[in-house]
Amino acid sequence: MNGNPQKLELLEAPSPESLLPDSGFSQWWIIAGVALLVLIMVVVIMIARKRKSSAPSTQTLRHAARAEAVEALSKIIVTDARDAAIQCSLILRRYLSIAAGDPALFETHEEFISRHDALLQLTAETRLVAATGFTRLATMKYAPEIPAEPAAGKIISDSRSLLETLHHGFST
Repeated sequence: MNGNPQKLELLEAPSPESLLPDSGFSQWWIIAGVALLVLIMVVVIMIARKRKSSAPSTQTLRHAARAEAVEALSKIIVTDARDAAIQCSLILRRYLSIAAGDPALFETHEEFISRHDALLQLTAETRLVAATGFTRLATMKYAPEIPAEPAAGKIISDSRSLLETLHHGFST
């Protein structure tokens, strides 16, 4: 054999990272992406808080709805009780849909009266007055013949009174 013995030396294994191909995607890109995501979340939260704080209060909405209803009631020009009842009912229901967040505007009289969660923001006495008032209006609206009594002016006057009762009858 050969006179030169071969040296056998144990080499250290290469690190696994050196065996992976370089993707060009470094940890800095990941950090930048996370930072951008956090920044976007902070901006969205700030905008949401600003919108929430700038939303009108419930009292402000109720007063605006009342003013709109008073104006609409004063502009009613009708000659018969049925037309007055129809317009007054619509105005009062629109007021309730805004002031109480109640879907009364989009329901029939029977649905509105039979719904147990209707007008829970109002006191019990006010709910009773509202049910009576809307029932009276419904009777005039759906009567087979146009009622002779009460006169259109009386219906509008009663509706103004019902509006004030509703407006002042909120328990919250």
